[in-house]
Amino acid sequence: MIIDLQKWLSLAWTWLTENIFSFQAMAQGWAFAQFGLIAGLYVFSELLHRWLEPRLEKRLRQIQNQPRLLRFLALLLRRIRWIAFALLLWIAYVVLREITWYSRSYFIGVAMSLVSAWLIISVGSRIIRNITLARTVAVIAWTAAALNILGLLQPAIDLMDSISLGMGELQVSLWSLVKGILLLAGLLWAAGAVGNLVDRRLAGNEDLTPSLQVLIGKVFKVLLVTIAFFAALTAIGVDLTALAVFSGAVGLGLGFGLQKVVSNLVSGIIILLDKSIKPGDVISVGETFGWITSLRSRYVSVVTRDGREHLIPNEDFVTQQVINWSFSSRNIRLEVTFGISYDCDPHMARKLAIEAAKTTDRVAQVPEPVCHLAGFGDSSVDFVLRFWIQDPERGVANVRGLVLLALWDSFKEAGLSFPYPHREIIIKSPLEVRSVEPRDG
Repeated sequence: MIIDLQKWLSLAWTWLTENIFSFQAMAQGWAFAQFGLIAGLYVFSELLHRWLEPRLEKRLRQIQNQPRLLRFLALLLRRIRWIAFALLLWIAYVVLREITWYSRSYFIGVAMSLVSAWLIISVGSRIIRNITLARTVAVIAWTAAALNILGLLQPAIDLMDSISLGMGELQVSLWSLVKGILLLAGLLWAAGAVGNLVDRRLAGNEDLTPSLQVLIGKVFKVLLVTIAFFAALTAIGVDLTALAVFSGAVGLGLGFGLQKVVSNLVSGIIILLDKSIKPGDVISVGETFGWITSLRSRYVSVVTRDGREHLIPNEDFVTQQVINWSFSSRNIRLEVTFGISYDCDPHMARKLAIEAAKTTDRVAQVPEPVCHLAGFGDSSVDFVLRFWIQDPERGVANVRGLVLLALWDSFKEAGLSFPYPHREIIIKSPLEVRSVEPRDG
């Protein structure tokens, strides 16, 4: 590691002597007057912010059906102090430039530039939805802008360029590394944004199946990320042929501990290619019953009826038995069993059962429900009622319950009764035993 610290200190001292210590205003007290004016304007901006924000917030709450405008205005509302501070600094800077020398308004001009840069960057960075990432980007961008405003950007770049790390024949400077990281972050963000845009466009294409839409979107994202990765390596100055060693290390890692990861990745590709499952399908895997919300590179998200989201590895869908309730058709046949008393008319019970099933909202009319006599039980005449539904993602047990309630109401109205189990016990009196006296011979 080589650090040319003496050169950088010399550049910093030159900047200080040229921009600050050479001003005659320092001796005349104008520098301290500018610092005091800056502090006073900031205090005034803070007080103005506390007075305006609650009043303007009441006005903003009256805006309806315009979420984007409301979000933008709320973003500006939280930054009233900085907007007012920048405007006041600009007014003070213009006035001082008109009534006195340039050197006597230098620090106010610097403060105005710094505050304006922070205001623009903080607002612009909010296009990034991740708050932590947005703040990180804002701090990095403002630091670079501040160094540029102060004239220290090039000395800072020279300092980082003088710090180098040697790895064999490869020499990577700190500036190259920072530049590569920033480039990689920017390209990855752009790749994600473009990939999401492609996903939305594919989702609106009715000619493509859901599985094919997911597959195309994932392949496109992988290509963009790969391009971003190689572009960042090229910016750092890494020879791409050196990746042969890296690929060997990756292969060694696969042999020791990444089998499951690679297996899930490959299984995800197989699932997308064979179209065995797709978003929206209702499936059963083991004891999990629910519908698929998304297909990921490592797992499949399945939401059950109780609202819990199960992240099932892709490998399980390849190696285990999977029941896809909506693979080729969304029509599913269900059945309920019931019994009636031997005193009731079975023909009427069969007719009423079919009509009761038809009155249930989720029961399909085509194919029609059917009811069959299943057998003669100990206490009842047993029937089985079969019907079809077309929306298994809305649940199965609930529609069975609705059909049984419709059966109950229909049978009660018609006077048909459901039997109770009963046993008939017959108790016989014991035989009378009479004694017989022996006869004399």
